[in-house]
Amino acid sequence: MTLRGLLFVGAGGFLGAITRYTLSLWIDGRVGSAFPLATFLVNVTGSFVLGLLSGALEFATSVPPEVRLAIGVGFLGAYTTFSTFSYETLRLVEAGDVAIAVGYVAASVAAGFSAAILGMALGRSL
Repeated sequence: MTLRGLLFVGAGGFLGAITRYTLSLWIDGRVGSAFPLATFLVNVTGSFVLGLLSGALEFATSVPPEVRLAIGVGFLGAYTTFSTFSYETLRLVEAGDVAIAVGYVAASVAAGFSAAILGMALGRSL
């Protein structure tokens, strides 16, 4: 990896982290629930966008590799929140909300995978 590539990943990551944080604050400020809706929505939308971009850019040679790195690895890598998802699941289990934790894991995996499939299909059709 080149320094240029690292800078693109870093810039994308900076913007992705800020986007995730502000979106999570906004969602949490409007929805009060034991279910971690903000993290769930961030992970599902991140899965969709990564699928969409992967499908749309699969054969696009005109998009520079640095742009792909900035968006896919940088922005979406910082935007999606698997570590937060894991921590929130653990906290739900510790709080005795095992059914919510199991539902959260199942819904997150199913919705994230479905969003990635939908995004890829849509991206390939562009």
